[in-house]
Amino acid sequence: MIRLAQDAGLEGSNPAINISIFAAFVVVTLVVVLRASRTTKTASDYYAAGRAFSGPQNGIAISGDYLSAASFLGIVGAIALYGYDGFLYSIGFLVAWLVALLLVAELLRNTGKFTMGDVLAFRMRQRPVRAAAATSTLAVSFFYLLAQMAGAGVLVSLLLGIGSAVGQSVVIAIVGVIMIVYVLVGGMKGTTWVQIIKAALLIAGAAAMTLWVLARYGFDFSALLQGAVDKAGADGQRLLEPGAKYGTSEISKLDFLSLGVALVLGTAGLPHVLMRFYTVPTSREARRSVVWAIFLIGLFYLFSLVLGYGAAAIVGPETIGDAPGASNSAAPLLAQALGGPVLLGFISAVAFATILAVVAGLTITASASFAHDIYANVIKKGEAEDKQAEVRVARITAAVIGALAIIGGILARNQNVAFLVSLAFAVAASANLPTLLYSLFWRRFNTAGALCSIYGGLAVAVVLIVFSPAVSGSESAMLSGVDFHWFPLENPGLVSIPASFLLGWLGTLLSSEHNEAKYMEMEVRSLTGAGAEKASTH
Repeated sequence: MIRLAQDAGLEGSNPAINISIFAAFVVVTLVVVLRASRTTKTASDYYAAGRAFSGPQNGIAISGDYLSAASFLGIVGAIALYGYDGFLYSIGFLVAWLVALLLVAELLRNTGKFTMGDVLAFRMRQRPVRAAAATSTLAVSFFYLLAQMAGAGVLVSLLLGIGSAVGQSVVIAIVGVIMIVYVLVGGMKGTTWVQIIKAALLIAGAAAMTLWVLARYGFDFSALLQGAVDKAGADGQRLLEPGAKYGTSEISKLDFLSLGVALVLGTAGLPHVLMRFYTVPTSREARRSVVWAIFLIGLFYLFSLVLGYGAAAIVGPETIGDAPGASNSAAPLLAQALGGPVLLGFISAVAFATILAVVAGLTITASASFAHDIYANVIKKGEAEDKQAEVRVARITAAVIGALAIIGGILARNQNVAFLVSLAFAVAASANLPTLLYSLFWRRFNTAGALCSIYGGLAVAVVLIVFSPAVSGSESAMLSGVDFHWFPLENPGLVSIPASFLLGWLGTLLSSEHNEAKYMEMEVRSLTGAGAEKASTH
């Protein structure tokens, strides 16, 4: 969804305005984080914000967590260049929330405490299952972090005109350090408020640009579509028809199906999304938060449809394709065409704020999983002598993960970021979601099945991606100079997700372990919430 810019920044961009607006955002959010830190004392405060957020507040934060810079820049650009096929990304991302709402949100909030490992360990052997859940969480979070941090390098060269490797590395490091401060000082409460502020800015900015674009065409969407077709020239009609990107061959059609499956099912398995369900006081609020998230994310994707076709009509697909960053320049170029350097500066700052908020959410999720699942329940076997030790370990882990993300982002700044994003979604869809669904709904499911599903899904997804055209054998591959691919699809979801379900089923049947009483207790709690509040206070 993001391709790196190799040239200088956008013509007409004013780096001073961009940096000033971004600095103002950082200052305001740091003040908010510092205020939130005054009440961050216990593990529940650090991991789950003391479960003090309402459903609407958490829904806004979820939308802020979900609408990453890759989504904002990438989807608008995809629609501008590919029209109908580009909008299909939005459909996949939005439909995914129905899976989260109907199958995961309320049940997860009732059965867990802080992490996905809590849900799996409820009716299975604690240590091996928690270790597996933490491994999957860290894998998804780290690759998502790499994508966001590398995306910071994209935005630097694209919007600030800093084309040098040293300059990009410095900005990536600055983003990483600010993110670490957010997590260390504010915990989940501070991070949530950053997400809320960022979501409000992003949706407000997109709404303003949408109204601006529609006003140019008399608020006639058909006229806007015709404008996009006319601007694209002889082949402009393809913007209104399916197949511009994914209809060129049977393999490309299968690839889109595979990507769609991964997006729709992967969202409900993303650890930083799952962890947000624990920041509300009840399962009812968890359900409300998803409804709010669906509304806000759906609204944003409607805006992106107008913005994408607006960029095609006002800027033109050819100009966008030739600009630094190619499709990712669509939204900034549109902002520049509409409001000049000031609007471009605001959109630039929102894009940076988006990266900052998402990496903070990912970091606290990864650190919580390590501290709560690995340290407290695997190493200390749930008997840590100092209740504050777990939080200290989480903060240390957050600093380490942040440092690794900075290094990884610098090393990956010239790599294909879409590869890293697809890996994160593929792992979440292949390892986390099948295991969660089996655990919540299948009476016979056991520890062996969970381990086979998590580790098997993780391994299959990673192997297929490594040997796919996303890594080698194509012009847009991560390693463009070599070709060792044998798997034809860029996204492995069509194969790895069914494989994970199959492995979980086989592992369960090959093991005689079965705890009927625990399953019945979990079923009652997941459906009614009985006992969930008591467990949450520990």
